[in-house]
This record gives sequence, structure tokens and C-alpha cells, in this order.
Amino acid sequence: MPRPSSPILSADRIADAAIALVDAGKAFGVNALARELGVTPSSLYNHVEGRDAIVELMRGRLAVRAAISVPDGLAWDAVVAYVVRSQRAMFAEHPLVLPLLVGKPVTDVTVLGYYEALAEALLSAGFPDDEVLVIVAVLDAFALGSGLDLSAPPEVWQAEPGSALGRLVAGGEPGQVRADRAFDLGVDLLLASLRARLAGA
Repeated sequence: MPRPSSPILSADRIADAAIALVDAGKAFGVNALARELGVTPSSLYNHVEGRDAIVELMRGRLAVRAAISVPDGLAWDAVVAYVVRSQRAMFAEHPLVLPLLVGKPVTDVTVLGYYEALAEALLSAGFPDDEVLVIVAVLDAFALGSGLDLSAPPEVWQAEPGSALGRLVAGGEPGQVRADRAFDLGVDLLLASLRARLAGA
């Protein structure tokens, strides 16, 4: 059997190449991705409908690579913690991909799967229907921001010496240590707030 004249494409290969392209800080688009894969843009269009479809492939591929799958039998607050922590870890590894993801509707079945598990856990716990989607959005924003925080410079605030903020920065923890503490505290505060809200309801 003769060898194919161009590299064999698949959804995973396209997504992996697109993620690598964006992670490297290169311009992202159909033509740029085709060059990276060593194929023509028309060959790429045989597998994907366009740029938006590629972004959605990237979203799903990141979730698969991060193995985000909510285990069965978890309490609602454990589901919240699992999803937020898993998302943060995934986002932190690919901060340059995030602006592409947040600008598009989520249609990937793997990603929708863990959002569905999160929504079901909150509904089963007794949170009202008209609040669950808002809570999911709050958790999403926290995970996104926390993921980006890990890519921030070691010293985020360059405050004036002698100021309250300057004193705190000088005695504080830099880089990932601070980011991890901030994230852990944020998870605790979110869960405490949600538990209190549920009890009040």
C-alpha cells in the first residue's frame, strides 16, 4: 500500500497541534495550523468546519488529557471541589489557550459532562433551579482566574515601600506558594458560603 502523500489527520492530532501552537505563543488560525501540521488548509477543512470548531476540539482535548471525570457517589461539596480543582490545574497548564475558550459556547460532550455532573450535584443538594447556573458560573470564573494566577509573575504587586500593601508583599510568599494558598482559601470560602446559603434556604 503506498504511503499517504500528506500526514494523516485526526481530531486529536489537530487539537494537539493547535494547543501546542497557542502554548508556544504563535499566531493561531486555520492557515497557521495547517502549516504546523504539514498539510494544506483545504485538507484541514475536510476534518473541521473552521476556526471555531478547532477551538472546541482544543477544549475537549484538554479535558480528556486532564482526565476530568467526576467520580460517582461524591457529596455535592466534594463534586464542587473536584471540578474546580481539576479545571484550575487544566487551565494553569495552558493560560494562552484560555482567551480562545472563553469566547466560544461550550459544546464538547466531555466538558459538558462534568458541568452536567456539577449541576446535578447542586440540584440534588437542594439549591434552587434559578441559582444553580449562576453558582456554576461563579465557580467557573474562580477556576479560570486561579488557573491564570499560576502564570502570573512571582511578585504580582509592586507596591510603595512602607505602604500597607508594600509591607504585606515584602513579608508574603511569592509565586506558586501564594497562588496555591489563595486558591485553597478561595475553595474553602466558596464552599463555606454555599453551605451557609443552602442551610439558609
